[in-house]
Amino acid sequence: MPKIPITMPQLGESIAEATIVAISFKTGDAVESDQDILEVETNKATMGVTAPCAGHVAEWRVEVGHSYAVGATLGFLEVTAEEAKRAGLDAPAPAVAEDTNGTATVAAKKSAGVQPTVRGLPVPAHAAGAGFMSPRMKARMNELGLHSADLAGIAGSGAAGRVTVEDFEKFLSSLEHHRLSPASSMRVAVADAMRRSWTRPLATVGMPIRLDAMLAHRKTSDPKPGPALYALRALAVALGENSAPAGRLIGDKIVHPRAIDVGFAVEAEDGVLVPVLRHADQTPLAQMVVRYNELVELARQRRLPAAAQGGSIATVTNFGTFGLEWATPIPLPEQTLVLGMGAGRIVPHWDKKVAQFVPVTEAHLTLSFDHRVLDGGGAGRLLQRIGTLLQTPETL
Repeated sequence: MPKIPITMPQLGESIAEATIVAISFKTGDAVESDQDILEVETNKATMGVTAPCAGHVAEWRVEVGHSYAVGATLGFLEVTAEEAKRAGLDAPAPAVAEDTNGTATVAAKKSAGVQPTVRGLPVPAHAAGAGFMSPRMKARMNELGLHSADLAGIAGSGAAGRVTVEDFEKFLSSLEHHRLSPASSMRVAVADAMRRSWTRPLATVGMPIRLDAMLAHRKTSDPKPGPALYALRALAVALGENSAPAGRLIGDKIVHPRAIDVGFAVEAEDGVLVPVLRHADQTPLAQMVVRYNELVELARQRRLPAAAQGGSIATVTNFGTFGLEWATPIPLPEQTLVLGMGAGRIVPHWDKKVAQFVPVTEAHLTLSFDHRVLDGGGAGRLLQRIGTLLQTPETL
């Protein structure tokens, strides 16, 4: 019977490899066409690899926890000639070297495997531009896939504090005396994004806002929007009125957003994912709730669909869920803005009508921004507008 290869598919535009998380079927098991037979993980999500056609698992050439490149042969399905022809997969399988027992050699099995790297990140990471380092030192860092930020703790012994190759090698040797654990692909991706974000001059403005109107509106709503969704909708409406603050500076040009697509931060295992709500300025709050809740759950499972990833012009993060009243979140590299919401607290407020202090629920909003694009005045006006919109939640 013909054997059809199971190959690592292209799981995304910038994905070069994936790590095997689970093997759903054993050798000899029957599978159906398009049935998930492997679970793999990239730096963006966890997803399934499907069977190219119906058949029986003839052989696996992968191990759980190992990474394999796009296009690598992960195993083989044994299928009927009719099934192979029907699926258009009746070409002969590639030859594989075998040992005296008739099984694939270890070298052949491992040839498809690759060591986890950061090649699959949206923007390639390089060490170029590191200060106080010789060309030889930079070449050595590139060879090991390290950045200047990784060496921030090294005291250079060279002229003017330059970090020498000898300093670097001594530092690497000292790491052997520490407990080391591999960083997940998610953590590497987040670290790379934050490193690139920090190359820009970032600033933050903040102001307290009253939440009483929002909380009262939420009590009467079904389904109930979360506080972050109120903030997201208010930000989208404000940017719909004037999208200039969300523009990006590229050279001497401002790139204006084509649509008000806004993301929101969701904590996932060992990192953060940012699902995106498209055309958030044109979608009423009540129509967003179900989709928002769906994306939160998918993000926590790391199963976000491609249509809900990337392309957003700003992000909202509710750091108040951790009990924090104030924070300075960092915008994503491709964004200019990130809106943060702190934890609500009851504070005294002077009411002119009754000439006395009354208790109100208050929280801080923060807006972090790329100072090359936006100044404090513009950021302050945008934040004021968001605060005003949150006082009339019924209009969102």
